[in-house]
Amino acid sequence: MLNIHNLSISFGGETLFDEITFRLGAGDRVGLIGKNGAGKSTMLKILSGEQEADTGQIAKDKELRIGFLKQDIDFIQGRTVIEEAQQAFEEIKAIEKKIDFINEQLATRTDYESEAYTQLIQDLSEYTHQYEIIGGYNYQGDTEKVLIGLGFERDKFDKLTDTFSGGWRMRIELAKLLLQDNDILLLDEPTNHLDIESIIWLESFLNNYSGCVIIVSHDKMFLDNVTNRTIEISLGKIYDYKKPYSEYLVLRKELREQQMASQKNQEKQIEQTEKLIEKFRAKASKASMAQSLIKKLDKIDRIEVDEDDNAVMNLRFPISQQPGKVVVETDRIGKAYGSSQILEDIDLLIERGSKIAFVGQNGQGKTTLAKIIVGEISHEGDFKLGHNVQLGYFAQNQADELDGEKTVLDTMIDAANENTRSKVRDMLGSFLFRGDEVSKKVKVLSGGERNRLALCKLMLQPFNVLIMDEPTNHLDIKSKNVLKEALKSFEGTLIIVSHDRDFLQTLTNTVYEFKNRNIKEYLGDIDFYLEQRNVENMRAIEKRDKVQKDVSKNTDSKQSYNDQKKFKTLNNKLSNTESKISKLEKELKQKDEELALNYVKTFAKPNFMETYQKKRKELETLMKTWEQLQEELEAIS
Repeated sequence: MLNIHNLSISFGGETLFDEITFRLGAGDRVGLIGKNGAGKSTMLKILSGEQEADTGQIAKDKELRIGFLKQDIDFIQGRTVIEEAQQAFEEIKAIEKKIDFINEQLATRTDYESEAYTQLIQDLSEYTHQYEIIGGYNYQGDTEKVLIGLGFERDKFDKLTDTFSGGWRMRIELAKLLLQDNDILLLDEPTNHLDIESIIWLESFLNNYSGCVIIVSHDKMFLDNVTNRTIEISLGKIYDYKKPYSEYLVLRKELREQQMASQKNQEKQIEQTEKLIEKFRAKASKASMAQSLIKKLDKIDRIEVDEDDNAVMNLRFPISQQPGKVVVETDRIGKAYGSSQILEDIDLLIERGSKIAFVGQNGQGKTTLAKIIVGEISHEGDFKLGHNVQLGYFAQNQADELDGEKTVLDTMIDAANENTRSKVRDMLGSFLFRGDEVSKKVKVLSGGERNRLALCKLMLQPFNVLIMDEPTNHLDIKSKNVLKEALKSFEGTLIIVSHDRDFLQTLTNTVYEFKNRNIKEYLGDIDFYLEQRNVENMRAIEKRDKVQKDVSKNTDSKQSYNDQKKFKTLNNKLSNTESKISKLEKELKQKDEELALNYVKTFAKPNFMETYQKKRKELETLMKTWEQLQEELEAIS
C-alpha cells in the first residue's frame, strides 16, 4: 500500500530521521510513538504529502486516498456542524448540484421535443445512477451516525461551527475524516478532546476499519485497544514491532537486554583476543599467528546496543507562601448556560494540602467549577478564597493560547517579572528547550512542546493552590511521569481534572465525581473510588452509566433489557438448531438415495441401519427442540 525507503529529514542542523525504511499495508493499525519533538507529526505530514523529506522515496498506489487529522485546524466560517461534516462527500455534493440544476431546467423549460431537452433527461439518468452507486442516498444517515458517535446531540447539528470550542471543532474534523472513503487514516492525537464515551466509540470504529491507520497518541489504553503494530521514533531511528504499545515495551526491553548481554560477551572475547595478540607479537615464531588474530578482530561485526532517548524535563513546583487552613469554600454554587443547568447547589470545603481529583463525563461541570474557583466565569451562590491563597491555573487550552508568532524565549521573557526574568533561560533548559531551540517560533512547535512551554510559563507566577485541567494532553509518556512526580512532591493544594487513571494513581487522596449537576465525595485515591464504584477503570464507569442511561429510557427498563438478552440467546439457539436439522436432513437424504440405488449392497454395509436409525431419532429430537424454542420466542414477542 505504502513503501517508505531511506527517508531522511533535518531541521536547523538537527536530524529527525536518518534513512528510515518501513512498509504499510491494509489492516495495519500503527501506534507512532516517541518523545515530544521526535518527529511524529512531521512523519504524518510527509506521509500525507504536506511536507517533503530531504532524501528518500515514498512509493504508493496511484489511486491511494489518505486522510489526515492534524492538531491545528481551520474552518470556513458560516457553516453548520452538519454542513461542515458533509464536506467529506465532495463528489456526492457535486453530483447533487448537477441533478438539482437539471431538475430545475426540466421544470422550467418547455422545448420538450428538442435534442437539448432529451439530452437533459439522459444526463439526469446517468447522474442519478452514479449518485446511487457512490452512496448518495446514504450519506446523510452516515453523517448523523458518526456525529452522534462522537458526542454531538441532534439539536446541535444546525448550529454554526464558529460557536463551538476547539475541542468540538476537532470532533467535526474527525467526523469528516471518518466519513471519507480513505485507504489510510493519519490521526494526530485524536483522543485529546474526546470524553471516554467518544473514545470507546472511536476505538470500535477503528477496530472495524479495513484500511491502514497510523495514530500518534500518548494514551496507553487507547493504543493497546486499537493498534496491532508500534513504530517508535527515537534519536533519528525507528523501532518497528508488530505488537500494541504495552507488548512492544516488553519486547523492546528484552531486545536491549539481549543486546547488552551479547555486547558484554563480545567485549570479553575481543579483550582475550587482544591479550593473545600482545603476547604473540613479542615472539618472532608467533608473529604470523598474531597477524591472523588481528585480521580476525578487524572482521568482527561489533554489536551495538540501541540508544534510548532518556532526556526528560526537570520539574518542581515550589509554593509561594503558606495559606490559611481553608483555601476554598463554596455555598450553594450553581451555573447554567442558557436553559442548560450544569451545576446546582454545590457545597465544597477544600483545606490546605488537599490533593483532589475531579472526575466524570464531559459536560458534567468539572472544568466549569475549576473556572469558577479561579474567577474566570460568573456563577450563582457564594464563593470565597482563604487567607493568603495564590492560585495557579493550567487550562485545557493553555497551550493553544500561546502566541504562535513569538519565539519560545520571547514568550517567557514577556511573561516574566523583574525577579524571574534572569531565570528564564535556566527554566527553559529544565523543560528541554536548549540552545537554538529557544529561538524557534511557537507555531512550529509540536503539541507536546507547546504544552511543556505552557507549563514552564506557569512556573513564572507564584502560587500555593494549583488547578490543572487535563494537563497531560499532548505530553509524551515520559513527560507525563515527570509531571506526576513533580505534582506528588508539591507541598501546596492540588486540584486535577483528568480522565487518565494511570496519571491519577497515587497522586490524589480525595475524588469528587461530577454527575447530574452535583458532586459526590470519595475520601481516598482513584483506586478507592473505582473500587467503590465496583469497576476496574474509568472507561468501565462510562460504559456502565451509558447502559443504565439507555435502559432507563425504556418503560420496563430491567424487564425489557432481560427480555432482549433472552430473546437474543433463544434466537441463537434456534439458528443453531436449524443448522443441525438442515445438516441431518442432507445426510439422511444421501443415505435414502444410496438405498434406492442399491438396496442390498447398501443395507449390507457394517452398522449402516444402526447409524441410519440413530440419525432419524436425532432429527426427531431436534424438531421437538425447534418447536419449543419457537414457542418461547413467540411468548417474549
